[in-house]
Amino acid sequence: MTKHMQWQGYFRKDGRKGIRNYILVVYLVECAHHVAREIASQFREDAIQLIGFAGCYPNEYADRMMNALCTHPNVGGVLLVSLGCESFKKKSLEENIRASGRPVNTVVIQEAGGTKKAITEGLMWLQETIPVVAAVPRISMTVDELIVGTICGGSDATSGMTANPAVGRAFNKLVANKGIAMFEETGEMIGLEEIMSSRAVNPELAAVLKASVEKAARYYTLMGHGSFAPGNAEGGLTTIEEKSMGAYCKSGDSPINGLIKPGDRPTKPGLYLMDVVPDGDPKFGFPNINDNVEIAEMIASGCHTILFTTGRGSVVGSAISPVIKICANPQTYQRMSDDMDINAGLVLTGSTTIDEVGDDIFESILLVAAGRKTCSEELGHQEFILTYKTFTPIGPACLPA
Repeated sequence: MTKHMQWQGYFRKDGRKGIRNYILVVYLVECAHHVAREIASQFREDAIQLIGFAGCYPNEYADRMMNALCTHPNVGGVLLVSLGCESFKKKSLEENIRASGRPVNTVVIQEAGGTKKAITEGLMWLQETIPVVAAVPRISMTVDELIVGTICGGSDATSGMTANPAVGRAFNKLVANKGIAMFEETGEMIGLEEIMSSRAVNPELAAVLKASVEKAARYYTLMGHGSFAPGNAEGGLTTIEEKSMGAYCKSGDSPINGLIKPGDRPTKPGLYLMDVVPDGDPKFGFPNINDNVEIAEMIASGCHTILFTTGRGSVVGSAISPVIKICANPQTYQRMSDDMDINAGLVLTGSTTIDEVGDDIFESILLVAAGRKTCSEELGHQEFILTYKTFTPIGPACLPA
């Protein structure tokens, strides 16, 4: 057992435990974005993070996501910034955050008297609240309380050879230690549905896993495109099947314990597939317009940290949960080492093995959980985006007892 299996987390009044202690400044419509950004930018050194929803019109998915994100265990308090006339359900959001035991306040720009007065009101609340959140009790936290997600972005021909299978090894260790591991990208499992569903813990779950990939295939067909970007081809990938096989490696070898959708939170240890492709016919366009949407969805389902594999190179991090970047390509790592936490490309040079990189990833998860900053955190990355989508609730077969 590694010596880092236990550390001090942040205890929330709703009983959950976090590995970070952030206060969120949340704009509830794009019209409030500038005011929220001006408030948050005054506290760069005080663990203040900015997130928001740009839309003016209501969306059940966005509402559910925002409620889950604002009560995430890494969040200690929330300042909502509203223009005043948008459709977001700000009162129920504030009530839910308060019910979770976190300090919360809403600044309404139209009621405050405009930009300057709203900024002043928000700054005053944060100055009072920062010491309160900083004083939340610390509590012992162990690996079996961790939820970890994974995603790949900027993939090339090396991704499926080094970083992705190494993440799979780390997920095997996490699941063996009673943690929760989460993978997604059903649109990149087209052609693998039979293999993947054979790992389900029962036949009913196997059926819904297979159906989720078939749904993704239908959705992409209706959209007229697949999950295969020009950059993937430039990086040496030749087909969606080849990309799928590489992406699938991130899930490791453990049995699959359930299927969830964004905002669903697994409570039992094990490995879970997140279905991020909307239900029904396409209404709002691409399933995920970029990697950051999927990261936010996994965080909304409780992920304390995210493993991000890349071959061509990505610099993104995220608000709320730290992102650990694993670089698959040794040449990319050499160019972008400031942005990469782990060099899985060493497998290709013969300097290490996939199992050893998997051990390094698992150790990094524990160190980041204990407080070590990731490269994206050190560089100040807080990417975040929340879009429109439509989902139906999961059925009983998705989370077997």
